[in-house]
Amino acid sequence: MNLATVSLAYLRARALSTTLNVLLLALGIATITLLLLATSQLEERMQRDARGIDLVVGAKGSPMQIILSSIYQLDVPTGNVSWKQAQELARHRMVKKVIPLALADNYRGYRIVGTNHDYVAHYNARLAQGRLWQAPLEAVLGAEIAARTGLAMGATFMGAHGMGAGEGEGDVMHETHSYHVVGVLAPTGSVVDRIVLTGVASVWAVHADQYDIKDVARVAELMPDDEKELTALLVQYASPLAAAMLPRYINQNSAMQAASPAYETARLFSIIGVGVDVLRGFALVLVIAAGLSVFIALYNALLERRYDLAVMRTLGASPGKLMALMLFEGALLAGIGATLGITLGHVLTELLGFAFKAAKQVAVTGWVWMNAELWLVVLALGVGVVAALLPAWRAYRTDIAGTLARG
Repeated sequence: MNLATVSLAYLRARALSTTLNVLLLALGIATITLLLLATSQLEERMQRDARGIDLVVGAKGSPMQIILSSIYQLDVPTGNVSWKQAQELARHRMVKKVIPLALADNYRGYRIVGTNHDYVAHYNARLAQGRLWQAPLEAVLGAEIAARTGLAMGATFMGAHGMGAGEGEGDVMHETHSYHVVGVLAPTGSVVDRIVLTGVASVWAVHADQYDIKDVARVAELMPDDEKELTALLVQYASPLAAAMLPRYINQNSAMQAASPAYETARLFSIIGVGVDVLRGFALVLVIAAGLSVFIALYNALLERRYDLAVMRTLGASPGKLMALMLFEGALLAGIGATLGITLGHVLTELLGFAFKAAKQVAVTGWVWMNAELWLVVLALGVGVVAALLPAWRAYRTDIAGTLARG
């Protein structure tokens, strides 16, 4: 009879205790796995969305809010900026490129973003169908929007004012101006997947009635320059020197606010990191508690089985084999708990991804594997083996004659 057979038979005989020990360890490992998968994916996606953008310029207000609303499409903008000032900034000698953004409306909770074709090129997005917009009120759909709303090439839709939940939920619809779908983008894994793209003039066009403009195709020409507004500007520097000088210049010499994506994103993750560290600490407490539970279970098992172990010694089992038996049981419990915990962590991450998708936010998935998860297995096995050390040593030192005499 080998170690595995003996250990499994005993663990099955104590099914309730075994199950509780495994579940306690699994909950701790699952929590750590969930945090590991979710935070790493969120950080990777946010870094991908901000890559190549040196500065974001918006209306005066919170720099964090400017970054969240303009790059990640997660918050409301701080306001609008003057189109004329944006033009002046684009001509600045320290600016290599400016990508304009105009936000005002949504379609079923997905934001309609007015911009130019440089925005599509910046995220290396390619067309799955159709073409990019060429005229006002032509729209290109992100892959997620096309999949979830059923809109396709040639379809028309009306935008709803604001950044709310969209059509059918009380938003004010722009009933006099409909968008025409001329293209659908292939999935990119970036923010582009969950927005509707159109020209800046389209955002002006749906509000053209305020300026008594009837020919929306010429809205960019007919609207007074003083009335034209943008929401934000995505800026690329012309030289490294611009990082030190341009933000200060903008903040001091214009009605606009400059925000650094690198700095604000790092600050965001430092804030989030506090909560993550607390949850991770809680998970480690669960793992330690599971280790203590395994120790108590194995120690009690040793007391209950001391006669059986003595009999095994008389039948030829060596002290080392009895010690290995207890260590194997600890490692077996830990291995089962780690496997169950990692599986549960992936399931929970996938469920979290569904919740994020329903809220039209950054997507995460449980269908990924990270090498760091191997360390969770090592951690669990280490806890199991350490918990079994004292019972294993007591089994090694079993007094055959004394134990058999006491019965």
